[in-house]
Amino acid sequence: MPHPRLPPLNSLRAFEAAARHLSLTKAAEELGVTQAAVSHQVKGLEDALGAKLFHRLTRALALTATGAALAPELNAAFARLTMAVDRAREREASGTVRLSLLTTIALTFLVPRLGRFAAKHPGIELRLETSARVVDFDREPVDAAIRYGDGKYAGLHVERLFDDALTPLCAPALAKRIKRPEDVPNHPMLDDNIVFDEWNTWLAAAGLDIRRPRKRAATFDSTRVAVEAAMEGMGMALGAPFLFAAEIASGRLVQPLDLVVPAGRAYWFVCRRQDVLRPTVKAVRDWLVEETAAWREALTPPAGPRAGSASGRAAAARRRSATAARAPGRGGGSGG
Repeated sequence: MPHPRLPPLNSLRAFEAAARHLSLTKAAEELGVTQAAVSHQVKGLEDALGAKLFHRLTRALALTATGAALAPELNAAFARLTMAVDRAREREASGTVRLSLLTTIALTFLVPRLGRFAAKHPGIELRLETSARVVDFDREPVDAAIRYGDGKYAGLHVERLFDDALTPLCAPALAKRIKRPEDVPNHPMLDDNIVFDEWNTWLAAAGLDIRRPRKRAATFDSTRVAVEAAMEGMGMALGAPFLFAAEIASGRLVQPLDLVVPAGRAYWFVCRRQDVLRPTVKAVRDWLVEETAAWREALTPPAGPRAGSASGRAAAARRRSATAARAPGRGGGSGG
């Protein structure tokens, strides 16, 4: 409810802008209204005060004695209001955000970028809680999550961050024995997802019999750990080569075949619907979207020619080179 002794705030704001610019046109541009609206507001303020505030000249405005006395007071008052609102926003945009996510994404995607988040949002403490378990927002003190799956999370705000892709990855010594997709089932296969059988996805895309017995070496609940085991020579892990570009570029990890298959699943930002506009949660959401938007195109690479042929090996080399150049960071993949 307006203060009974104060004229409408819009009329005070219109006069303050017009007095600073000594122009109704420039005041209108600043306030995003028409010149006629500014003139009407100033006229209403003059009527409320019972005094003229401007001398209206042919091509300009000049402040009257009353206008000259009022203008600096209003300027200072609006500056104080602006400062008060900014401080309120800063207080609202500070605090702790608890983010639940898979271990792989924490280690390979977020940790290398946390410095940028801290620099951009110094008032927000981002607390990472890693687990392959799906959290219950109604029962657990979690503000947001990065989930892996099909994005069907009823009752929640859900946004796709990036898609996953699959191809065998292994140490250089093993890669020398992988010349074509048919060679894959002859070597140890590391499982890195306890929910989805992602080897079936890749084997089927390669045209191989998924019923054929496999040489299973170990099962992990984290793609990052599975890839580490692969680099130690335990077998082949499935992962997205664009996420492991640094390891591939270093020579510790090799993508022996060119067949990269969309996993059919993605990583999603998830939170309660009522929380998505909370300043702290929105800051985390906006930052995650900003970090992933630049490289989404790389997250669903085409299958390309099959490896084993000269063209396939050349295409694989070109892809690995291009991927390494544009990859956003280390690690990740399909597991937790």
